[in-house]
Amino acid sequence: MLTENKYKKQICDIGKRIYDKGFVAANDGNISIRVSENEYLITPTGVSKGFMTPDMILKVDGQGNVLDGDYRPTSEMKMHLLVYQERPDIQAIVHVHPPFATAFAIAGISLDQAILPESVVYLGTIPIAEYGTPSTQEVPDAVKKFVHHHQGVLLENHGALTWGIDLEHAYYLMESLEFTAKISWIAKQLNGDRELSKEHVQTLIDMKTKMGVRGVSPVGSVPPEGIHAMKMTPPLEQSLTEHDVNLIVEKVTKNVLDELKKLQ
Repeated sequence: MLTENKYKKQICDIGKRIYDKGFVAANDGNISIRVSENEYLITPTGVSKGFMTPDMILKVDGQGNVLDGDYRPTSEMKMHLLVYQERPDIQAIVHVHPPFATAFAIAGISLDQAILPESVVYLGTIPIAEYGTPSTQEVPDAVKKFVHHHQGVLLENHGALTWGIDLEHAYYLMESLEFTAKISWIAKQLNGDRELSKEHVQTLIDMKTKMGVRGVSPVGSVPPEGIHAMKMTPPLEQSLTEHDVNLIVEKVTKNVLDELKKLQ
């Protein structure tokens, strides 16, 4: 068993990782660990996750009362406590604002496509939790409906949240979530976000079950025989704005006039 001081140091180490990776800016994000049935270590509010020290980490109880520490706990503490109350098996939580995942959260697009085998097995689907004002009960209420069947959520117009059996697990789930969002975004720009077939997905789910990994998995596609993956989302639609049209007209007009001048 790790001592509380080692847990605090681990929180600081993970905080530096998420800061260095650009998953947070300024004082964004929060991290917590369960240390007993009704006691939790949690990050302070108003402090950059990249520059925390163990003495800044607070201990709180399940009701949010500060048991130890000189700082104020994160304003998102209610969200953390809700997950712990609903999932006794969960030991750690990470909440950050990774750019690609947050972009999907702002766009209201769940990460539920079967595009990467690793994501199907280890991450599953990541749904959108309805928007709630940060620090209010609205956020944990929105998360509650997903906490039993997923390993994390996108918080609508806010960021991402993952939970795990220990802090490394919760952090790596966040890394996987952001990586999946990034790959998905790039594939969508190429109009090539093809999803693995249902047969391939089922094989991956069987592997997932044997490994004891929890969470809802993507469904997969039904491509023609002999094809392993198929695009399910509609192609990207690109339209020109009036400003774009005017620029094109100006450039074409200039080129035509220049050519006419050469003929004079």
